Amino acid sequence: MKLDRLVAKHQSLGRNKARDRIAQGRVEIDHLTEIRPDREIDRFHKITLDGHIIQPGARRLHLMLHKPAGILSATTDPVHPTVIDLIDDPDARTLHLAGRLDRATSGLILLTNDGRWSKALMHPDHKVPKTYLVHTRDPIPASAIEAFSNGFHFHTEDITTLPAALEILTENAARLTLHEGRYHQIKRMFHRIGNQVTALHRERIGNLQLTKNLPPGAWRHLTGEEITAAYSPSLDRTSA
Repeated sequence: MKLDRLVAKHQSLGRNKARDRIAQGRVEIDHLTEIRPDREIDRFHKITLDGHIIQPGARRLHLMLHKPAGILSATTDPVHPTVIDLIDDPDARTLHLAGRLDRATSGLILLTNDGRWSKALMHPDHKVPKTYLVHTRDPIPASAIEAFSNGFHFHTEDITTLPAALEILTENAARLTLHEGRYHQIKRMFHRIGNQVTALHRERIGNLQLTKNLPPGAWRHLTGEEITAAYSPSLDRTSA
């Protein structure tokens, strides 16, 4: 929304009068004078006119949560506990998920009430990598590395998965990095090599890695640096 539109709407002014007041330096955004009537604002900005609050400014929340297996990646559910139920914050119900996990999958979940941030983080064009620790029923053959790198064609959707990086850790465990999020993609990819996923845990989204000292069910606020660095390809991904 443009600043002059907000001032006009909340003060019952026409756009011209609102622009005059802004040009006169009578409007502040987050305690700083703003004289540009076409300045883009959102609900998180605190706006005042002559010292009177027009818009108080909502709390901007960006959280990291360690989702336990068995918890739904949803905001509400009449039967099962959800990730929102784990958040002890007065504004928890304003949050939405920036990327979901299956109920049986554990690991990193990001929650926010900042739609622009989550949209950018999850936008397919950005191809933000997501890294998972995978445990399987059967041993993982070395040939799986090339198979995952080449991608798999899913006939139902008529798509071929993007190249994925598979690092075999033990006979029945691997670390897998994807740049997309198809329906049950990891389970379907392992099924294509004749194997079955027995446990799945997300370790990282973009530049954000699940904090080692954050136990299942716990959460914390992201730092300002983490918020900015979340999907920036130019930053060191090992620093989060």
